[in-house]
Amino acid sequence: QVRLVESGGGSVQPGGSLRLSCAASGIDFRFNSMAWYRQAPGKERELVVSLPRDGATKHADFVEGRFTISRVVARNTILLQMNSLKPEDTAIYYCHTNTKWGDFWGQGTQVTVSS
Repeated sequence: QVRLVESGGGSVQPGGSLRLSCAASGIDFRFNSMAWYRQAPGKERELVVSLPRDGATKHADFVEGRFTISRVVARNTILLQMNSLKPEDTAIYYCHTNTKWGDFWGQGTQVTVSS
């Protein structure tokens, strides 16, 4: 059974940083594409950054070089380092993977950017 568990969300002031983690079980991140999405209140879920199994990462335009996705192979975890956070980055952030069994999502972690 595939399971994704996000952590690391919280409240920060504008310009601050957060690092989100997504721990996976039931799959090996090295052989599956991974991504972070987010959903703000009243808005549709949108892609933040994707990390294909083989290929270059893809960032949404609003990332503007502020967010970085990476794998920690030893812990079967992916990270999302978010710097220079803005109030408009406030949302629930979800981890996603596409596998041969279908798509899987984590439960989400809340990120709030406010002064």
